[in-house]
Amino acid sequence: MGERFRTRSLVVSRAFAQRSVLTPAPARPRTALVAHNLLLGDTLMLTGLVAKLAIQGVQVTLLASPAAAPLYARRPYGVRVLPFRPADSATTAALLGEGPFDLAVVPGDNRYSWLAAAMGAAHIVAHAGDRPWTKDWFVDGARPYPGQPSTWTDMVAALVEGADPRPYARGDWAAPPFTPFEAPQGPYAVLHVGASTPLKRWPAERWNALAGALEARGVAPVWSAGRGEEALVAEADPARRYRSFAGVLDLPQLWKLLAHARLLVAPDTGVAHLGRVAWTPTLAIFGPGSAVICGNGGFWRDTPWRAVTREAFPCRDQRVLFRREIEWVRRCGRSTRECDRPRCMEAVSLGEVLDAAAALTGIAR
Repeated sequence: MGERFRTRSLVVSRAFAQRSVLTPAPARPRTALVAHNLLLGDTLMLTGLVAKLAIQGVQVTLLASPAAAPLYARRPYGVRVLPFRPADSATTAALLGEGPFDLAVVPGDNRYSWLAAAMGAAHIVAHAGDRPWTKDWFVDGARPYPGQPSTWTDMVAALVEGADPRPYARGDWAAPPFTPFEAPQGPYAVLHVGASTPLKRWPAERWNALAGALEARGVAPVWSAGRGEEALVAEADPARRYRSFAGVLDLPQLWKLLAHARLLVAPDTGVAHLGRVAWTPTLAIFGPGSAVICGNGGFWRDTPWRAVTREAFPCRDQRVLFRREIEWVRRCGRSTRECDRPRCMEAVSLGEVLDAAAALTGIAR
């Protein structure tokens, strides 16, 4: 019996048991659960929702991957984070000892409404239209996605009533504790070459050229990538001219590295959103992803974060987000079996990135 099956079994039986005795939802919730299994970037973009609940005096409990949970050690906006990984049934068993909660918000995949019910949520809200219908068995309030372009942060925050929080500002999220490491000295830029799919990777020769251009402007490039992605750095810097942190930093250490950088350049990946939270001047290169959905919107509008992309790329033509078809969405979720190379990433030139860096920081002028 696999771990995911154990997780599912724990949740299903507990969800029915909890909902067999209905507890009325209070008119003004005092506690809220945010239940999901999102990747790092999508999780960080839930911060607007957490902030919105916090200004209403709601104590928020947020689920996050075990790797991401340490980022919340200093409890930004008062949030309490619980580690959750469906492939580890022990994390699910621990969650079932939490609660009850007045409210649960389920962003993205509505299957986690079952987990919210199992954790004793009295009222569960989520976006409408997920498939199959059994995911919505315990959803009490299903709300449509907006009919006009919006960011993921603002879409999720709109699931709850109330005034919007003020925009994110430097210092709203205190840097997490980290294990000391030898950080770079002098002005430096972090070039993060890794991504969740080869279709989000920028060409290695352009990373190499970008590193050389930054060095010529007095900013030392350092490489970043996740564990198992070290070969991407070797491809971008075959002569090993620049220092690499690929595969050696955990997320709190990476925050520390980003926090003192003059610039972060990364594909559309979780690290690009970590740069936004750490208030690092960040250029996020978008190919198949949506720069609209991942953009600054209202909550992040003051952050030094910019998307670099080729607008209206022909095959960025899919309209699906978390299994819902949305008229205004333009993104691409194709696999490497369907697309043989990242043409949309290749369309973003070195000059465009350097121009964006100049406009954002002035270091590449």
